Amino acid sequence: MPGSALRRTAKRLLAALTLVATLAVGYAQAEPPAITPEEFETATQIYFDRCAGCHGALRAGATGPNLFPDRLSEKGEGYLEAIIYGGLPGGMPSMGAHGILTMEQIDVMARFLLNEPPAPAQISLDQILETWQVHVAPEDRPSEPQHDLDWENFVGVILRDMGQVAIVDGDTHELVSLVDTGYAIHILRSSATGRYFTAIGRDGKASLIDLWSDPPEVVAEVKPCYDARSIESSKFEGFEDAYAIVGCYWPALAVVLDGLTLEPLKMIGTAGYQRGAGDYVEEARVAAIVASHYYPEWIVNIKEAGQTWFVDYSRLDEPGQPMAITMLDTDLFLHDGGWAGDRYFVVAANALNKLMVIDAQERTLAAEVTAGEIPHPGRGANWVHPEYGPVWATGNLGSAEMTVMGADPEGHPEHAWQVVARVEVPFTGNLFLKTHDNSPWVFYDSPMSPSPAGTATVCAIDKVALETERCWEVPGAQELGARVVHPEFTRGGSEVWLSVWGSMNEPSFIVVYDAITLEEIDRIEGDWVRTPTGKFNVYNTAQDVY
Repeated sequence: MPGSALRRTAKRLLAALTLVATLAVGYAQAEPPAITPEEFETATQIYFDRCAGCHGALRAGATGPNLFPDRLSEKGEGYLEAIIYGGLPGGMPSMGAHGILTMEQIDVMARFLLNEPPAPAQISLDQILETWQVHVAPEDRPSEPQHDLDWENFVGVILRDMGQVAIVDGDTHELVSLVDTGYAIHILRSSATGRYFTAIGRDGKASLIDLWSDPPEVVAEVKPCYDARSIESSKFEGFEDAYAIVGCYWPALAVVLDGLTLEPLKMIGTAGYQRGAGDYVEEARVAAIVASHYYPEWIVNIKEAGQTWFVDYSRLDEPGQPMAITMLDTDLFLHDGGWAGDRYFVVAANALNKLMVIDAQERTLAAEVTAGEIPHPGRGANWVHPEYGPVWATGNLGSAEMTVMGADPEGHPEHAWQVVARVEVPFTGNLFLKTHDNSPWVFYDSPMSPSPAGTATVCAIDKVALETERCWEVPGAQELGARVVHPEFTRGGSEVWLSVWGSMNEPSFIVVYDAITLEEIDRIEGDWVRTPTGKFNVYNTAQDVY
């Protein structure tokens, strides 16, 4: 065995032994371990890319605990290496076991966490403007689709670690276009008309993809943040595609953009006081954003402030660009969420195991509901149940259940905002669930499970019986060391696609199932299929079908 491999094996064994010891008694590490400037810079970037989403840009904690050296020194370097390598059942991914980080990177990250965190930089409008590019001006774009494909059935596939989005034909399963975007795209959102995909990377870069071009291409881009998770366009009648907004994780702000060029128009600082008379928070990250169906405004969720803002964009074309913001106290650590019908927006306060139900028409907090442990709905799942009427469901990162609640206060008030079922599933670690009116199933993933079998498994849950009908490992996923993630339906609901999220070093695949029989009907493969994660059908995303 080569010396380097032997050292890595010995280090891994030492880390595992240290984990056992430190879980039992712990120990204090008196001095922070040495780390070179180059290693510190590398670790800082890895932290922003991989860790800040749960632990915060300032390492102050949110969904995950704080990662300050005074707390972690009680654990020690070996303990940290073991946790980073193997993960934890509550949602901490196994960075080493799944090939996300090398042993050398894990070693650097453990030492980085035992040193004082760096102070993240702020950003100015001039800095944002330097990144702004319009590749095809609006007046030079086509007035009708330049191809004969059904663009409303295109599926945008995030190739996470490649910094790319693949546009795939939902009818033929063929690659239509491969476009370069920001790193680690978090979501794609369809514009009001569906013509454009807006993409936001974890590196804070926003991209506007024109689906009418032949082939579809990025027509504008800008980088308003260093770290971001959310983007949305304007959708109210009269403002379709006029504006867009990016929600930043760092710095603490939201940035309003021109919807057709991504020109930065207005910066909105989100640092401030927590809900009620709470503490001042410097790191107030913007989580889920949706466009209201009732008013020309966005519903913007501020994670550490525990507030939901209604941001009015109707007067941005007036002198001074007036913008009204209505602040609603909800609860701490808001994360992701989606519509229950078209009036109520449900967002997870996931560190508190709550779902906050927001009435978009009245701009009020309609209810709060206890979910499972660390609810992570994505956009959730909606369907009409024969007994409970319209319902909405979330998965949970930290508990093996799908939580279903009634969502019809007018037609079924006795069940509204009450948990009507807690459906057992075999694994923790869910990230996404999805259904469609034309499928009898809710499809449920578990890519963050600490079990290799769990990460390769998908479940089909009966929407009427509210029971798990069948769970199965996707053949070939474990052999790739891959995670099965993010179910998405084609427009008509006849097919559901799941990403087999493998390493960037080799191709993986997207598996296609019949959405009624659950039979595998195709695999979308090719050298370009590397680190596929989220998938977004144009029509379903534009029409909030989930």
